[in-house]
Amino acid sequence: MTFTKMHGLGNDFILVEDLAGELDFSPAAVQWFCDRNFGIGADGLILVRPATSSEADFHMHYINADGTLAEMCGNGVRCFAKYLVDRELVAPERDRLVVETLGGLKPVSVERDDEGLMRLATVDMGAPGLTAEQIPTTLSADVLVDVPLETDAGTFSVTCVSMGNPHCIIWVDDVDNAPVETIGPLIEHADAFPNRTNVEFAEVADADLIRVRVWERGCGETLACGTGACATVVAAALAGKIGREATVELPGGELRIAWDGAAGGVIMTGPAEEVFAGVVDIPEGEDD
Repeated sequence: MTFTKMHGLGNDFILVEDLAGELDFSPAAVQWFCDRNFGIGADGLILVRPATSSEADFHMHYINADGTLAEMCGNGVRCFAKYLVDRELVAPERDRLVVETLGGLKPVSVERDDEGLMRLATVDMGAPGLTAEQIPTTLSADVLVDVPLETDAGTFSVTCVSMGNPHCIIWVDDVDNAPVETIGPLIEHADAFPNRTNVEFAEVADADLIRVRVWERGCGETLACGTGACATVVAAALAGKIGREATVELPGGELRIAWDGAAGGVIMTGPAEEVFAGVVDIPEGEDD
């Protein structure tokens, strides 16, 4: 099977063309692909499929490293767009396309380099979901800003936002020493989140800068999370910590995030890179 390895700020993915819509990998197969010791290694697997909507160009089918299906991935959608642009699956003269995801349609504007390859992508991530039903969570509040979440490790003040997938943001004074690896998985699997959740540990470093580390649902800590960066800026704006636009600094690099507010969409701008392409022999029993 041919594949392409790509990353967005170190958040890495295996992309596989499935233009006939015939591939259906089991969770065990996806885990094998994403295993960094015995497989290719990645935070997730992305299948490039035909769109089911007439308004979209292609469908991004995203699966977490643990084999669970995810609604959306912000770094993944930029890598997906670069894959389409660089291989001319969209016409070379086009600088706008629409990606279909399980989290909805995502319009993407691309900036090309001198060779016509994608350098940056700006994605309209859509309006954030702010109600308990949209996230979803059993926590109760009209808007879930600084609400108490009880866990076996104590009570945490959290803000919950959906960017097509669930996010739980915790404000910290020093993100470098945040308990990402201990509290992250505890909150990911908390009973308050029936579909589990991504967990952001965020530090407001300046009026225009937020430093973030993310425990990703189904992956663990990653070097970057696009939807997490978007959710964090929304959470910061709701809490009055910053305005509606900021640079989000993640371990793998920076994203620029802007939110129109109210029902407006969240706009994410950042890079994507191709690492290598290859062919992998699938062991017997791993292709279903």
